[in-house]
Amino acid sequence: MTNSIPEFEDADCVLITGSNTSEAHPLISTRIMRAKAKGAKIVVVDPRTTQMSLLANLHLKQQPGSDVAWINGMMNVIINEGLADDVFIEKRTEGFDELKAAVAEFTPEYVEEISGIPAYDLVAAAKMYAEADAASIVYSMGITQHITGVDNVLSCANLAMLTGNMGRPSTGVNPLRGQNNVQGACDMGGLPNVYPGYQKVSDPDIQAKFEKAWGIRTENGGRKTGSGLLSPVTGLSDKVGLTVTEMVELAGSGEVKTLYIMGENPLMADADINHAKKCLKNLDFLVVQDIFLTETAEIADVVLPGASFAEKDGTFTATDRRVQLVNQAIEPVGESKADWEIINMLAKEMGASGFDFSSPEEIMAEIAALTPIYGGYSYERLKNGNVLQWPCPDAEHPGTPYLHKDKFSRGLGKFHGIEYKAPAESADDDYPLTLTTGRIMFHFHTGTMSRRAEKLNKEVPEAYVEIHPEDAIKVGINGHKRVTVSSRRGEIELATRVTDRIKPGVVFIPFHFAEAAANALTNSAFDPVAKIPEYKVCAVKIQTTADPVLEVCNESYKSKN
Repeated sequence: MTNSIPEFEDADCVLITGSNTSEAHPLISTRIMRAKAKGAKIVVVDPRTTQMSLLANLHLKQQPGSDVAWINGMMNVIINEGLADDVFIEKRTEGFDELKAAVAEFTPEYVEEISGIPAYDLVAAAKMYAEADAASIVYSMGITQHITGVDNVLSCANLAMLTGNMGRPSTGVNPLRGQNNVQGACDMGGLPNVYPGYQKVSDPDIQAKFEKAWGIRTENGGRKTGSGLLSPVTGLSDKVGLTVTEMVELAGSGEVKTLYIMGENPLMADADINHAKKCLKNLDFLVVQDIFLTETAEIADVVLPGASFAEKDGTFTATDRRVQLVNQAIEPVGESKADWEIINMLAKEMGASGFDFSSPEEIMAEIAALTPIYGGYSYERLKNGNVLQWPCPDAEHPGTPYLHKDKFSRGLGKFHGIEYKAPAESADDDYPLTLTTGRIMFHFHTGTMSRRAEKLNKEVPEAYVEIHPEDAIKVGINGHKRVTVSSRRGEIELATRVTDRIKPGVVFIPFHFAEAAANALTNSAFDPVAKIPEYKVCAVKIQTTADPVLEVCNESYKSKN
C-alpha cells in the first residue's frame, strides 16, 4: 500500500474495486465506514452486492474482466471534464500524452458496451473521485487475478496520478493483501527476481553483497566452493527464478523434480486444480511443511509439522508495510517447530554454513544489516507494541506512513497507455455463464483453519453457487437445491442460492470448500508479467442435480401406481 490503513478514515472519497472489503478485510472496512460517517463518498465496483456496496454512494456492477475498460472510461471523463490535476501531471509525471491517446476512445457509452456499467453511473463515479480533495483507491485480488492483472494495477496507478491522488495522506493506490504476512514474505525475497527488500538478483553489486554476507564470497572478492552434501558453490545466480505457476507446470513436464511447499495448499488454491494435482504427483519428491494435513500434504512424500502463529515469536508485516512483533503464547504442540527452526535443521543436515541462528531476533538483525528498507528495525524498537512502516532505513528513522511524498522511487511517475483486452475465456453457447470466485465472512482462504472451527463451520457448512433469478429460470432450477457446475476443466456439485446479489449472466462460488472446490473450474491462463492465473473469470454451465428425497418419492409413487 502506498498509504496507511488509519488514513482511510480521513479520505474524502474511497474507490473500492475487486475487494469484498467488509467480509475479507473487516478491520479495514471499519475504517472506511468511519470515513463514510464523516461525509466521505464511497464508490464500489463489483459484480456482486456486498455489505460495502450497500453502504456506498455508487455501486457499479461491472462484467468480470472489464476493469481496464471502466478505469480508462473514468479517465476519459476526468480529462474531458477538465478535472485532471494539471500541476501534478506537469511536475510529477511523464507519459501523459500516451495515456490521453489511449483513453480517448473509451467514452462512457463505449465502456457501457464492454462492462455493462451504465454511462451515467460511470460519469458520476469519475466526478466523485476526481473532485475529492483526498481520494483513496482500494483493491484486492479481484483486480490482480486476471490475465490483465498487471494492466489493471497500472490503470489504478494512472487514475491516481491523473487526479494528483498520490504522495499525500489518505490518497494513493492501496492493495489489500490476501493473507496475513504475504507482504512480509514478498519483503523477505519471496519473489523470483529479488533478494530481500526488492533488491534485484540481476544487479552484480547486490549479488556480491549477499555472497559476502552469506559466506560465498571471500574478503578479496574470490568465490568459495561448497562442502559437505552441497554441490560446489560458484556464487549466487543472477538469473530470475520461477513463479509458483511455472513451478507447477514444470513439475508436470518433469523439468522440476522436487518441491518444498511451506504454508501453501496449491491443491485448493491453484487454478485448474485437477491439472495441478497431476503435475505435483509427477514430482520425484514432494515436501510439505504446514500446521495441518492439507489436501496438498496428503500427497506429499514428507510432511514437516510447522508451528502456528501462537506457538512462536516473530514479526508480521501488514498490508500497509507495518511491521509488528508477535510473541509466543503457547508451546508448540506435539513435534511441531517454528518454520525457521525446521529450515535451520535441514540446512545443517545438508552441510550448509551460516544457519546458526538461535532466535528470530538474530534473524531480524541480519535482515536489517542487508535490507535497506528494513535497516532501522530491531526487536528492541518493536517491543512494547511499537510499530514501524518501511522504508525505515536506520535506527533513528520514524518509519514512513505514506510513500512518494516528494518524488517517486523512479523520479517521475510514469503513465502507461493501457489497451483493453478481453478475458482468456468468455461465456458462449456451450458454457453460457461467467464464474467469479471469492471469499466469505465465515471462512478463510482454503479452509485449512476456519473449517476446523465448529462454530464457523456451522455458519456456512457447505459450498454454494450464487445465481441470479433470471439465470435460475433459464437453467431450470425450479426449486432444486443442488446443481452441477462445470467448465472445460472440471465439474463440482454444490448447493444453490438464487439471489439478485449477483449480476445476471454471472455466478459466484466461494473457494473454501474442498468437497466442491471452485478451483476445479477456474482457468489457469495467466498474466504474462506477474504469472498470476485468471481466477476471477471463466465460462461455466449449470445443470440441475436430482434431489435424492424427490427421487425416492417418485420411485415410491411409480411402484404404487
